[in-house]
Amino acid sequence: MQDVRIRVRGQVQGVGFRPFVWQIAREAGGKGEVLNDPEGVLIHIRLADPATFVAALRDRAPPLARIDAIEVGDHLFAVAPQDFIIAASRGRGAETRVTPDAATCPACAAEIRDPDQRRFGYAFTNCTHCGPRFTILTGLPYDRAQTTMARFPLCPDCRAEYENPADRRFHAQPVACPACGPRLWLEEAGAEIPGDAIGLAVERLKAGAIQAIKGLGGFHLACDARSATAIAELRRRKRRPAKPLALMATPQMIARHARLSAPEGELLADPAAPIVLLPKDGEPLPDDLAPGLDVIGWMLPYTPLHHLLLDAFGGPLVMTSGNLSGEPQAIGNAEARQKLSDFADAFLMHDRDIARRLDDSVERITPAGPMVLRRGRGRVPGTLPLPPGFEGARQVLAFGGQMKSAICLIKNGQAMLSQHLGDLDDALTREEYGKALADCAALFDHRAEFGACDLHPGYASTRVAEGAGLPLVRVQHHHAHLASCLGDAMWPLEGGPIAGIILDGTGYGSDGTVWGGELLLGDYRGFERIAHLRPAPLPGGDAANVEPWRNAIMRLDQAGLAEVASGLFARKPLATIRAAAAAGVNAPLSSSAGRLFDAVAALLGICPDRQSYEGEAAMRLEALADVAAPPLPFAVGSGLIDPSPMIAAVVDGLREGVRPGLLAGGFQRGLARAFALPAREAVRSGRARAVALSGGCFQNPALLEAVLAELQGVPVLVHARVPANDGGLALGQALIAAAESI
Repeated sequence: MQDVRIRVRGQVQGVGFRPFVWQIAREAGGKGEVLNDPEGVLIHIRLADPATFVAALRDRAPPLARIDAIEVGDHLFAVAPQDFIIAASRGRGAETRVTPDAATCPACAAEIRDPDQRRFGYAFTNCTHCGPRFTILTGLPYDRAQTTMARFPLCPDCRAEYENPADRRFHAQPVACPACGPRLWLEEAGAEIPGDAIGLAVERLKAGAIQAIKGLGGFHLACDARSATAIAELRRRKRRPAKPLALMATPQMIARHARLSAPEGELLADPAAPIVLLPKDGEPLPDDLAPGLDVIGWMLPYTPLHHLLLDAFGGPLVMTSGNLSGEPQAIGNAEARQKLSDFADAFLMHDRDIARRLDDSVERITPAGPMVLRRGRGRVPGTLPLPPGFEGARQVLAFGGQMKSAICLIKNGQAMLSQHLGDLDDALTREEYGKALADCAALFDHRAEFGACDLHPGYASTRVAEGAGLPLVRVQHHHAHLASCLGDAMWPLEGGPIAGIILDGTGYGSDGTVWGGELLLGDYRGFERIAHLRPAPLPGGDAANVEPWRNAIMRLDQAGLAEVASGLFARKPLATIRAAAAAGVNAPLSSSAGRLFDAVAALLGICPDRQSYEGEAAMRLEALADVAAPPLPFAVGSGLIDPSPMIAAVVDGLREGVRPGLLAGGFQRGLARAFALPAREAVRSGRARAVALSGGCFQNPALLEAVLAELQGVPVLVHARVPANDGGLALGQALIAAAESI
């Protein structure tokens, strides 16, 4: 018999790891103990075959566990152990990973539908393999006393399950039942309505009402997804005229309204239960769910409450964030009553507190595989391993960008990229951003030695970073995008230079202009700009980000087609904006690919006057585009990618009656070819080892596919776990700062 000490690091708390260890230790005839502590799971064990036991730890781990490392060393028992036990947690602090919330497992879903079970119809049923984690966590180690379940003492039946290592609810911290746990109710005008809350909610939903429903990371606003009237009323109340709405439904319901591939089905059924963008197909739903788009975001029910609601309702439901557009979603009952009363006819409430706001994650399957578009519930606070070479990285705090803000903490060879926090133009979002900084630092016992922020001096995140009292690394926006993609792909620190095609809206350039259509050559430690879109003025500054016609006029003028602009946009103040652009007054030069998308969209008649949400014109153009269209020409040479020939081809096509979808597709294919050509040459010449694709434009699967086709035979790195948009900036900033610290 041998005495050994085994340290297991990773996502190993709150996932049933200790009872799993207890089970395999007993199978192996081991004696000793297993416990949680701030570094993960610690095992002291006496047994005959430690190697087989350690292999079982990794090979048979619980479904929600993610093991980073298993460290084995000698141990000396002071007193010979007589049994194998699960010991009490020890220590405080955070060296281990916290488990994200997990969707209801099949066993719990079956239990709430079984009249013979004591949790029949109970909306807060969970076990070790599912349920809330991060959204109820108040401290580490992860024990019930440090969750928002602490106020619900266990009844004798739940206590027996909680203390039985052979039960799937052993130390499931949110465990509860109708006798001892949270309760559900429906209220209207601040008054609770007597009766079955689910039944009352369904009655109102079927009658066309809009309801606020408390979930895991906040409130949703829900209505019947088949009712054009209810959807229109929701949009009116929420002041959300066109931004797509997410839906919740069972797999059978989704199959009636969407085209669903096997990979998309697997992604929907992942324990993270993300919103997955799926092509519209089959039985049509109201166009107002996603005006002008060819995809809708769907998610499966991920709490028992959702399962019960959909069972009773019998159809898909709109489930959009419970907030006024642009503001953080409500999480507290009092807050919801105050902020959502103008939107909701009724509230489906419960009394389990939400510790932190988490939007639903948004993901899709692309030609390169799964891609996270927004990190949130189910993914956060899952950590990302640092690439090879970063083993000695010191603790870094990266502050992210202005739009789609997120922060990133580096510690112990892992990066924790936070949830989507929102756009920092909004005062309430800035307040939430500050709370997230403090929350993550406390929860992960993080003591930053360096800070990293965007180069833009006007970003709210930059101003916060400047006041943090840390040595600060200022990172150019598109260099951060490049590093984010490298980190997502686990490109080694010493892996060599990469040609990065970075296509997005706007970012502050090293030369003081606004960048956004770039080919960079670099790595984590630095970069050079080797090609870019020909810059054009952004007349009106920020106004050009929301009014596509402004960009169309500038690109037409550049192409020598001023008379076309005068004809298409005759009612616009052409002389005024042309004079401002010529004088450089509130008209910064920009190489933005996003604004080029807007310009082409405006030429094709896609929301030319104003976008109601960020990316609307580009997303509608994406939906319109014929992916088989031949590429339209760009002029490429001497580091400049000039779209003027493409603009002229679009104008000619419109005059000749060419279908807009062909022109939209030809633009995307032409843009892909124009950037792939110099990127491929950088690899062929030996200047680059591979090509990386980053920036929000690469969330467009048709553009991504077109670039991949043009780069066939060249190694290409793409985003998967980290958003290609500004939600991934903080990871890139953190890696660049970490590289400087090594």
